[in-house]
Amino acid sequence: MVDISPKPTSARTAIAKGNIKLQRKTLDLILENGIAKGNVFATARLAGIQAAKQTAHLIPLCHTIPLSDVKIDILAGRDGAEVTCTARTVAQTGVEMEALTGVSIALLTVYDMCKAVDKKMRIGDVHLIKKTKA
Repeated sequence: MVDISPKPTSARTAIAKGNIKLQRKTLDLILENGIAKGNVFATARLAGIQAAKQTAHLIPLCHTIPLSDVKIDILAGRDGAEVTCTARTVAQTGVEMEALTGVSIALLTVYDMCKAVDKKMRIGDVHLIKKTKA
């Protein structure tokens, strides 16, 4: 790990985004709560938040940091859904990895819950939108 002990604590925010392409009938099933495994977007939100909180356990050299806020927003579109994760902390290091992990796991959860009805799903464009330090 990188030694962050000399760094002062500061308020930090990171926002990451990604998407999943879905067939229209799959999206309709999600919006009608017709997927057999349950409410897809609610489950994906919880999975993304939970994953962000576990980032240091998933990525070997990532610091364990106290998260003060994690939000997962899911927006359904014409050909799929876009997931945004906003992570906040007051710490000596940033929350980029937590935001990216939250997005990735939320998207994978959508994929897992819909894989029985959609063989053409595609996850893509997972990236950091913004990071701030104050």
